[in-house]
Amino acid sequence: MTDPDHERRAPKRLLPDGGTATGADETTLDPWGSSTVADYRNLFEEFGIEAFDDVLPDVPSPHYLMRRGVIFGHRGYDRVARAMANDEEFAVLSGWMPTGDPHIGHKLVIDEIVWHQQRGGDAYALIADMEAHSARGLSWAEIARHTREYLLSLIALGFDPEEGEIYRQSENRELQDLAFELGSQANLSEMQALYGFDGETNISHMQSVITQMADILYPQIEEPKPTVIPVGPDQDPHVRLSRDLAASMRFFGVTEAYASFETDTDERALVAEAYESLSASDEPVRCVEAADWLAESGDPTDARAGAIEKLRAAGKEPLRPRTRFLDRNATDDAFEALIEAVGGEKRVYEGHIDSFNLSREEAESLARAVEIEHGGHGFVAPSSIYHRFMTGLTGGKMSSSVPASHISLLDDPEEGYEKVKSATTGGRETAEKQRELGGRADDCPVYELYNYLLAADDDEFAIRVYEECTGGERLCGDCKEQAAGLMRDFLADHQEKREEAKEVLDGLDIDLGVETESAN
Repeated sequence: MTDPDHERRAPKRLLPDGGTATGADETTLDPWGSSTVADYRNLFEEFGIEAFDDVLPDVPSPHYLMRRGVIFGHRGYDRVARAMANDEEFAVLSGWMPTGDPHIGHKLVIDEIVWHQQRGGDAYALIADMEAHSARGLSWAEIARHTREYLLSLIALGFDPEEGEIYRQSENRELQDLAFELGSQANLSEMQALYGFDGETNISHMQSVITQMADILYPQIEEPKPTVIPVGPDQDPHVRLSRDLAASMRFFGVTEAYASFETDTDERALVAEAYESLSASDEPVRCVEAADWLAESGDPTDARAGAIEKLRAAGKEPLRPRTRFLDRNATDDAFEALIEAVGGEKRVYEGHIDSFNLSREEAESLARAVEIEHGGHGFVAPSSIYHRFMTGLTGGKMSSSVPASHISLLDDPEEGYEKVKSATTGGRETAEKQRELGGRADDCPVYELYNYLLAADDDEFAIRVYEECTGGERLCGDCKEQAAGLMRDFLADHQEKREEAKEVLDGLDIDLGVETESAN
């Protein structure tokens, strides 16, 4: 990123720094703590999150949060984008732990759910009340009060409860049954590695994690479909675990192979390289020949040594590309049915089936169909999209526990106006320096308000504010006055819609637990 002291930028597309933690020197992703992200690019390499820019061209009429880089990363969202483009079934799910009032940071998630619902997705909004009780110690009465406030804003911001589903974890028996099933595929070691749980972690807290895994897979409980989970990056540990558990629950795994033995990902890539090099002739490629080729063609690594050892053990077995069905959790009947269903040339082994005619996509479709026919779920790996943290109005991270740092969706419009007027900015020390050097919009909580909320769908307005700021034409006082007025208008409109939402919420069959009182 160029230093604005030396170059005034006029971007065609906004890529806000949006929420970089001041002073943070490392990345931590803690679903219950103070996650920090010093550089969002680190998440791509460190955690395997994919850049959203890579999939953006495939998204039909993308949301402005996508266009402006606020949604910066994803896991497997290309599957959801294809479903949208082809008018196929897909789902969206996210939710909230009701520990305080909803604020403008939570609006990002609501907007993402609503946008996917409006594009034909089955939409689910959940209240993580079990997590709030076990991880934060809130009473059920407190949870009930906050739940109502979240749901009123959810409906006021456009969620259609007649077309979607709203539920509380503690009231959903199907969800709890699914969590029980998923618990059989998880163990304490995984929990410790992923979340840092130790001997002091209470069992209810661990149980709430498995319940959240069931939340993520709940839209597929009737039938498998691509499902996206919009979250902040601090929730990525949940997404990773849910993808692992979805795979663990499957009857069959599908992968690519070249011989009868198993290889890991790195070994398989080396075997593929050897096959491609040796298959130019019309003669069959033998495993031992591939071993010799690998021994002579590259630097020694553990993966290369492992591949060579397995190839030599296979001797003169032909090396041929094939698609492999792995038996993970299949019943005997399901495995026999898969053998029968795989057409063309195949080889059947004790724990897998090799097909020489089916593509991987065809094999995955067949495996899922056989699994469902024999009582399995056939889960599709859940996808996710990640939005940047909003910077607090006082600097640092926006926090529900620091009222001055955020604007609650329940705030009086005049209170919201005053909070914006009092907010920290990325301006210079004096108006003269601002005109000379330009403002630091990338480090400005007020500019974030324009980009994330106040400019709404008007990209030209958001870009104009950015260019006027970094070009020195826009001074902080006038900028905050405009933002404060827009915030007041937004809150006034939202409060009116919340009043209308009360009748809608009261007409829904949702037990908010208002009468319930319990000791922690």
